[in-house]
Amino acid sequence: MMVAVGPSAARLAAQDGALAADVKIVPWSIGERLAYDVKFGFIRAGSGEMYIAGIESVRGRPAWHGRFTVHGGYLALRVDDVLETWMDTATLSSLRFAQDFSEIGRERQKTFEIFPDKQTYLQVGKTEKPSVAEPLDDGSFLYFIRTVPLILGKTYEFNRYFIPDRNPVRIRVLRRERVRVSAGTFDCIVIQPIIKTKGIFSENGQAEIWLTDDARRIMVQMKSKLAFGSLNLYLRSISVLAPPEGAK
Repeated sequence: MMVAVGPSAARLAAQDGALAADVKIVPWSIGERLAYDVKFGFIRAGSGEMYIAGIESVRGRPAWHGRFTVHGGYLALRVDDVLETWMDTATLSSLRFAQDFSEIGRERQKTFEIFPDKQTYLQVGKTEKPSVAEPLDDGSFLYFIRTVPLILGKTYEFNRYFIPDRNPVRIRVLRRERVRVSAGTFDCIVIQPIIKTKGIFSENGQAEIWLTDDARRIMVQMKSKLAFGSLNLYLRSISVLAPPEGAK
């Protein structure tokens, strides 16, 4: 079933200094950690992780802080990528987005402040620019797709990517498939996300994501084509932070 943020999560949020506010019901909770084996083609070469670090205050608004990391390498190929997103707990709109990419000797570090109320965004060190209503970034997109109904054969379009000229974001629901990974055997829905941007969800990347065919929508596998070859993630373990002792 869907996981709502209850009293124990609220106490953890208070420890992070977050403010009280409405919290949208979502299929994740504080401390959810999804660990992945990373492969380049068929060669195991690293690890990845999706992690909900907590609820933090961003400009006075409570926000889920999510991290997506990929670390690994093989021969001359090396990837050290970190995406961090801060999503408004009431709307799931992006409030802040940071990326730290290092791929085959190329490094990119960017931080964006995103203002849904004004429909603008600001890359740190540059000028403020127009954005969209209910904006999403690359990191929050990985969580947002877990809240979409995902009807087989349907293509969803969202004009929600925070940089307007990269819209629409498309999600094609391709098929159902049972897969076995280190974490177990799962019935999945396979989707293809497409964003007009560089990286794993680019139009040329032909990425496919396997999500559990249940209300949790946990990412079990991801396969994407990058400039240097295929990058694949396979779920190794699922862990959730236990509530504090005595919490109800």
